[in-house]
Amino acid sequence: MEKLVAAANWLLGPERSDGRHPGHLWPRWIFLRALGLIYFSAFYSLLFQIKGLIGPEGILPAVDYLQAVAAASSLPGPKFWFAPTLLWFGSSDHALMLLCWVGLIASILVVMNLWPRASLAICFVCFLSFIAAAQDFASYQSDGMLLEAGFISLFFAPPGLWPGLAPDHGPSRLSLFLLRWEWFRIYFESGAGKWLGHDQAWRNLTAMDDYYQNGPLPTWLGYYVQHFPHWFHASTVILTLVIEIFLVWMLFLPRRLRIACFCIVTPFEISIILTANYAFLNYLVLFLGFLLLDDRFLEWALPESVRRFAQGKASSSSPVSASPQSWQDIWRKFAAPIGMTISGVCLGTVFYVATAQLVWKVVPAFPLPQSPVEWLEPFRIANVYGLFESMTHERLEIEFQGSADGKTWTPYPFRYKPQDPAKAPGIYAPYQPRFEWNLWFASLGSWQQSKFVLWTEERLLRNSPGVLELFARNPFPSSPPKEVRSVIYQYWFTDLKTKREQGLWWRREQLGEYAPALEMQPNGKPILRDIPIANAPEP
Repeated sequence: MEKLVAAANWLLGPERSDGRHPGHLWPRWIFLRALGLIYFSAFYSLLFQIKGLIGPEGILPAVDYLQAVAAASSLPGPKFWFAPTLLWFGSSDHALMLLCWVGLIASILVVMNLWPRASLAICFVCFLSFIAAAQDFASYQSDGMLLEAGFISLFFAPPGLWPGLAPDHGPSRLSLFLLRWEWFRIYFESGAGKWLGHDQAWRNLTAMDDYYQNGPLPTWLGYYVQHFPHWFHASTVILTLVIEIFLVWMLFLPRRLRIACFCIVTPFEISIILTANYAFLNYLVLFLGFLLLDDRFLEWALPESVRRFAQGKASSSSPVSASPQSWQDIWRKFAAPIGMTISGVCLGTVFYVATAQLVWKVVPAFPLPQSPVEWLEPFRIANVYGLFESMTHERLEIEFQGSADGKTWTPYPFRYKPQDPAKAPGIYAPYQPRFEWNLWFASLGSWQQSKFVLWTEERLLRNSPGVLELFARNPFPSSPPKEVRSVIYQYWFTDLKTKREQGLWWRREQLGEYAPALEMQPNGKPILRDIPIANAPEP
């Protein structure tokens, strides 16, 4: 029994550093500041989108979804567990904006290191509340990555109102391991999926030949990299597979090799950030990598001003001399075993679910209990990852158009995704335009698989303010159009000569209509006007 208690204290208690084994106070401090900024980027982008996405007059209203969940009789558990969201208490536009603002303020507090555990808990609950009700607009792996890292960080963060570096409350070994474990799984599961998947482009070294023009939101740097020769793209395929399948195992090797792994993987992540817009995904992976480092390395690498900034707060909050125990100290001592038990159960469950899914990805038939996986699924705190296992070898773009007479069609201009051939692709990450992201995924299949496109047409017929905010401007400011349709284009990067001579970044060709056009009747109800001329090609 004593050995079991000692093992639990070693895993769940504060890490103690010594001369031979450096601690991880600085990696924790850096990662949590970065996590706060990532949460900030997520909530900031939602401020301008959430009403158009899931507001009462949005594309996929949360209120309709939650009513359907409440009415369903075949749910495996309570409705609150199936859809864990605060929006059960109200999903009006005001409630949605309140959710974003509370999350935004809490994320700033995380960055400021003000009551980090409570601030992180608020961020987690607010973001989960959106994800659980966002339906098609919350199907991204990046959302699961943030929720998983955010949940584990509740046990990783130091206690206290303004803890600074918290030298007396180092991170627990189990929480540190699980954040590293998430970092490892993101890479390894993606690499294993590439190699074991059905897309032969990864095996014949052509996966990157057209990658830079065909991702969700390309960048202008990606435009120029796209024109590099095939040998360069083949080399990046090899590098990607080597890093994701082999190099990340250096996590489990001695200290110097972990630091070497960080030094190799960090430039790799930065290159992805510069050549593609994947919202906060790569930023999160990048800063999870900082947890491979330790205090000795970072104290050598960090500027003295940064070290003084954090250490000064830590020292100012520490008592100069010993004083009698306060009631808070007595309460902490009493509650410590309870807290360690809760931490052990929560983190142990996350570890099992995440590890089971990793095992099933490599050996699908391996016999492991599935009930914990199903139990945690609605919370997205233990996930399976697989980035770009199948490459997209053509760029298809959906465009919405309105008409007042059924003959002249005017496009609705997008804010971020390719549309105008003369407009340079930008660098927007970590900002995430979820609507435009979803249109990229929708273009890979038929409109029947992405019916939110049809609901968007219906909202545009009514000039829904929230939905119109998702676009750069409203081409029908005086009165709504009589008809709205969605057409599909195929896009290609222009060659460098065309770019120099004509200033065009893209060339495009219209393939036909994507979803049925809608026409507003005199009684105020929309009807289908016709059937699409052409569906999107199968991926």
